[in-house]
Amino acid sequence: MEALQSQSQSNNPNPIPIRNSLPSSMPLWPTIDGPLGLSEEESVSYARRFYNFGFALLPLLWAVNCFYFWPVLRHSDSFPRIRPYVVRSGIGFAVFATLLCSWALTFSIGGERLFGPVWDQLVMYNLADRLGLTSWS
Repeated sequence: MEALQSQSQSNNPNPIPIRNSLPSSMPLWPTIDGPLGLSEEESVSYARRFYNFGFALLPLLWAVNCFYFWPVLRHSDSFPRIRPYVVRSGIGFAVFATLLCSWALTFSIGGERLFGPVWDQLVMYNLADRLGLTSWS
């Protein structure tokens, strides 16, 4: 290979150095903010907090964690101390979103046909009628 490169360079009157035009595969910063973002030490702390608070009925923090630490999630070899929290946050948010969508679709598509007479007790749109809040007496 080196012999071919040296031969092609000797035939070329204006040799141009061959450079890789692709950006490096390893990100320099763990956050999407780049140099304005957090350092690696602070990033570990924030990623851990976002992951743990996602269990406190705040699963949207898992989505924030995945978005904010996108360079860590995108490159599998970068920032090994942060990556487990970001990957687990992604898995947690995917599970949460799947459960939420299946619950919403069950009620919106199935409705009264699926639940039968229990449907009137499950839905909230007739709550004011049941509590007598709609009459002006």
